Amino acid sequence: MIDDLRRLSVRDWSLAGLAFCVLMMAVALGLEHLVGLEPCPLCVFQRVAVLAAAAVFLVAAIHNPAGRLGAVIYGLLSLAAVGGGIAVAGRHLWLQSLPADKVPTCGPGLDYMMEILPLQQVLAQVLSGSGECAEIDFLLLGISLPGWTLAGFLVLSLAPLGLLLAANRPHRGYRWLG
Repeated sequence: MIDDLRRLSVRDWSLAGLAFCVLMMAVALGLEHLVGLEPCPLCVFQRVAVLAAAAVFLVAAIHNPAGRLGAVIYGLLSLAAVGGGIAVAGRHLWLQSLPADKVPTCGPGLDYMMEILPLQQVLAQVLSGSGECAEIDFLLLGISLPGWTLAGFLVLSLAPLGLLLAANRPHRGYRWLG
């Protein structure tokens, strides 16, 4: 089975990852626009991680490098984006698990912070938490949206790992580039 997975090309793994990113964004946008759930700042950051991974997968699918170096680079870049999403979703779940008296107070909205603060300060403030991110607005099978998003990122991580697996498939001759 591993040999079958190794035969998949960079394009195959990238298109699979891109398709899953599209699915994740469709669910997020559907919940926002059809159900009326407004995303909190951590939800927005999770969307950014999905979009960053999608961008890497799109470029990798278009480029479809035959050499190992390209597969490794795309695999590591997409793994970094997915890893960032895992970290933010995990932080979001942690905030939701806090007792009510330990939840940070609500701060200004993300749009306002983006207008008046430097990006580094916005990142620090959002990741330190906000009361609005600790609210649980929606449960499906007893799991909150950040829990489902974390599960989605874990499934999505299979695509970058597949890219790294593709980099280790046997090639004819010694090819790192291309």
